[in-house]
Amino acid sequence: MRILVVEDDKRLADALATILKASEYQCDVVYDGAEGLDYAQSGIYDCIVLDVMLPKVNGFDVASQLRRDHNPVPILMLTARSTMADKVGGLDAGADDYMTKPFAPVELLARIRSLTRRQGEVVFETMEYGNVTLDLQTCELSTPSKSVRLSQKELAIIRIFLANPTRVISKENLIDKVWGYDSTAEDNNVEAYISFLRKKLRYIGADARIATLRKQGYRLELNDDSID
Repeated sequence: MRILVVEDDKRLADALATILKASEYQCDVVYDGAEGLDYAQSGIYDCIVLDVMLPKVNGFDVASQLRRDHNPVPILMLTARSTMADKVGGLDAGADDYMTKPFAPVELLARIRSLTRRQGEVVFETMEYGNVTLDLQTCELSTPSKSVRLSQKELAIIRIFLANPTRVISKENLIDKVWGYDSTAEDNNVEAYISFLRKKLRYIGADARIATLRKQGYRLELNDDSID
C-alpha cells in the first residue's frame, strides 16, 4: 500500500515517512502543495496525508482540485489548525478525515487503516483507455481479445498513464512515483519497463500505445493519434 505525505516541515515529514515505512507502507514525501497535487494526480496512491499550511498551494485547495478531478483517493488532513471552522473547511474541501497536531503515531496509523479499508468501497477496480482495460485487483491488462498479467512496477507505470491519458510524463516523474524519490533508479530502468509494457500492449492488440516525445518523456495515446 502506498501513501503520499505532503508536509512542508521536513523533519516532521521525514518522521511521518519513518512511521509509515515501519508499518510496511510504501511512502513518498513532498514538501509543497503544487508538487503534492502533481504526485496525487498520478493515481498510484492509496491514501494522502496532507498538511493545510503549505507553500505554493494550500492543502484545502489541493483537496478541492483532486475532488474536482473526480480523484477518489482518501485524504487525511494533518494540521496544527484546530478550530471547528478549519475542520469543517477541510472536510468540505474534500478531506475524508481531519487530525490535529501534535498526534500519537498509533492514532495516525489507525486512521489510515480506517480510510484505506473504506477505499475499497469507492475506488474504481478498473481503468480504461481505448480498447484497453486495467484490472487493479488482478493486475491484468486486457482487450476484448486477450489479456496479460503485469508485474507490480509495470502496473504502477501503466496506472500513471491511464490516470493521465495524453499527458506527457517525464522519466524523472516515473522514477519518483514508481521507484521513490530517494531511489537510485536511472533512466534505463524506466526505458526497460516501458519496453516491457509496449510489448504487452502489442500482444493484447491494444489500440493505445506509449509514444516517446524526445527530451520530454512519454505519452499514452491512441494509435490513430500517432505522432511518429
